[in-house]
Amino acid sequence: LPPHEAECAMIKAAAKGVGSHAMVLMSILCGRTNVEMEILKKTYFRMYTRDLGKLLASELHGDNERLIFNCLQASEEEYDPQFHTLEKAAEDAETIQKQGKKMFVNEREIFKIICASPPEHLENINTIYADKFGYALWKAMEKDLCGNAEKACIHLVNMKLKPYEAVAKLIKTACAGMGTDELLLTTCIVRYQYIMNFVQPAHIELFSKSIQDRIRSECRAKYRDILLAATNTAWPEG
Repeated sequence: LPPHEAECAMIKAAAKGVGSHAMVLMSILCGRTNVEMEILKKTYFRMYTRDLGKLLASELHGDNERLIFNCLQASEEEYDPQFHTLEKAAEDAETIQKQGKKMFVNEREIFKIICASPPEHLENINTIYADKFGYALWKAMEKDLCGNAEKACIHLVNMKLKPYEAVAKLIKTACAGMGTDELLLTTCIVRYQYIMNFVQPAHIELFSKSIQDRIRSECRAKYRDILLAATNTAWPEG
């Protein structure tokens, strides 16, 4: 399958049964470019004759639903240095801080800014936020949000600022705890195949082991062999 068709199949699998697999949906939907998101929505409808938004509306709830639907709108602005100035970055940083410190956090405004910001602008917001308030945006999301919305928003921020490290950490998350989350791990290997040659050095730097080493330690039999073959396509061993 082409990557976008495989992603649609994984979304369908993540939404099967009682409750959705929020981490899989997050890994596919957060951090896409506008073009990638439009392709995904059209492909899902072509494959399953169902609107992706309607599927997600039936599976997600609360803050996580609001964030994912912001991503689904493919609303990231094209970077324009005449518009995305340091002054605007300072204004957006101030808004994120104020909305996050209210008695009832205004997630809508926070999500709107993060989803609309191109990476260059979000980098400026992050720098100004850290200088003024003492910690980075991802830490602010950890403090102000909770549950799946927190995880998804941190992943989204990191995908815009440090995408290779973000993917490396997600692969580790898929293998953490008792038993490997096979659907999430498969999603990571397929979804990020096109940047895996950059993710691999980040993974080695962060965890002192290759992705292949992690796969060998966590997976067995044919499943392990398939993941190794896919990973070796992007970063051959030896």
